[in-house]
Amino acid sequence: MESSLIIIVLMGAFVGLLMGITGAGGGILSVPLLVFTLQLPIAQAGPIALSAITVSAGLGALIGLRSKILRYKTAMLIAVCGVIVAPVGLWLAQRIPNIPLLLGFSAILIYVSIRMYLQARNALTGGISENRKPPPCLLNPVHGKLIWTVPCARSLMLAGAVAGLFSGLLGVGGGFVIVPALKKYTDLPMKAIVATSLGVLAMVSGGGAVMSLASGVLNTEIAIPFALGSLLGLIIGKMVEKKLSGPHVQQLFAVFTCLVALSMIYKAT
Repeated sequence: MESSLIIIVLMGAFVGLLMGITGAGGGILSVPLLVFTLQLPIAQAGPIALSAITVSAGLGALIGLRSKILRYKTAMLIAVCGVIVAPVGLWLAQRIPNIPLLLGFSAILIYVSIRMYLQARNALTGGISENRKPPPCLLNPVHGKLIWTVPCARSLMLAGAVAGLFSGLLGVGGGFVIVPALKKYTDLPMKAIVATSLGVLAMVSGGGAVMSLASGVLNTEIAIPFALGSLLGLIIGKMVEKKLSGPHVQQLFAVFTCLVALSMIYKAT
């Protein structure tokens, strides 16, 4: 039992370390690690992963709030929509067979890894993003707050709903949805996007974890040490992230994520 506990804590620490170094992305590997190492089905691994994301993202969100870069109104709107839709994903996860879930999760991992690798390559080569139309959510140049309009609210609510669905269905926080959505729909600076995304992740994942606990599908004996390990890993990751080359780490993480996805496809077939 002690050896199993140590393994769970170390897995959580590894996930938290990746989250601290890459900024967001490590949480998506929680489910594959739990599936492979502990032989858990996705329906059981997902709620455990959500508990770890809640703790780690919560800490990051508090840091962002203290630094006054977290847009709490934006985060709350996205999170409310996510929490409302998350039970639908959780309900589906308990009824869809494990193999289709594994294949679906693998497809998302491959998409995220390719997107992450291309972003890192552009950062290394100095690639310039193409010109785009003004986003629906614009910052007021006077007081620096978002100007709320119907298209702005509608776009953010849609992003929250999609993130919530994936959160309940696959046990991922939805950062791979929220960060690109905030980039597309707002003109917020990157630091504010990351902090706001962490705030959303903490609330959406927390809602999913609580619902899982209430419905009896959250294994607390695994979830608690895994979440504590992720918190420790996140702290260590934040301490060393400035000493590492961000784009190169991101590329390595993308390759690793793609390999994990291919392994899950092999396992499913």
